[in-house]
Amino acid sequence: MTTRNYWIGVVSQDHVAIGVAGGFVQLNHGKAGPLARMHPGDGFVFYSPRASYPDGAAVQAFTAIGRVTGANLTTRPGPDDSTFHRRQVQFLPAQQAPVKPLIDALEFIRSKQHWGAAFRFGFVRIGADDFARIAAAMQCDLDLAFPQPVPA
Repeated sequence: MTTRNYWIGVVSQDHVAIGVAGGFVQLNHGKAGPLARMHPGDGFVFYSPRASYPDGAAVQAFTAIGRVTGANLTTRPGPDDSTFHRRQVQFLPAQQAPVKPLIDALEFIRSKQHWGAAFRFGFVRIGADDFARIAAAMQCDLDLAFPQPVPA
């Protein structure tokens, strides 16, 4: 059994809505690299700095959460003969949660004063405790997608 990893993808809120409706994650303008690091069973959460890219209103919230289900990347044609890569995710019922009340508690945010820097690369690996804190703030029941093993 492989270790479960937890990830944050940074995507505008309007693009999150498209991904949730389609049951997929697409990051960094369709690049395969971040998605290739994800595996079925991993936890995933979207953080949306803005309502739309690049100049939409500020959102600064976690906007969707789920579990990676797709074993393989899928592709979709993009503009100018490019290819968009995607990975399937089972999204869970959740509420949007602002990041600012969580900054002090989130371990992956090293500089609490310059907290936005933690999201600058568009894809962040986080620990299980941070994932659970975010899920709680989003009023998400993680047992739906990550049931606890039954003791033998």
